Amino acid sequence: MGDHRKWYPTNKKTKTIDGKETVIPPTSVEKKAQIRAKLKARSTLLIGLPNKHQLKFNSYKDAKTLMHAIENRFGEVIEKTYERLEKLISQLERHGEVIPQEDINQKFLKSLSQEWTMHTIVWRNKPDIETLSLDDLFNNLKAYESEVKGTSSSTTNSHNVAFLSSSSTNSATRTINVA
Repeated sequence: MGDHRKWYPTNKKTKTIDGKETVIPPTSVEKKAQIRAKLKARSTLLIGLPNKHQLKFNSYKDAKTLMHAIENRFGEVIEKTYERLEKLISQLERHGEVIPQEDINQKFLKSLSQEWTMHTIVWRNKPDIETLSLDDLFNNLKAYESEVKGTSSSTTNSHNVAFLSSSSTNSATRTINVA
């Protein structure tokens, strides 16, 4: 009669813990692939961040918590900026302070992050910036959010660059001085 016990390889890995030798269970190929995929996902997220933010996010050890932190930091930036400005304007109006619409819109455009620069340049020079409501400006900019977050196609980006290059030199110079 044959031996019905399972055959185990003799090259078991062991580790000495507190003077006692312990067998380390073998890691499956699937488990190794999962670990590699998680590390790759985390690395990919970190690589996608601008250099100035690398250290801030390096402490997150897995892709899920890292992504959550990135979304909290960068996600809905335009909404948060809009809400803060809207609240500030409301408080000023309660105290009798009236701010011209153009100033409100310019403040909003200036307060957006660097990623919005291309769009803020265009909107600062629009002729109706003086009369456009903050809500309308916000909604117009909101349409570009996926592009700003880097999820749009490169054709949209090249279209906007072409649009900017067709602007007059005086407008571009004026924009640089305003910024």
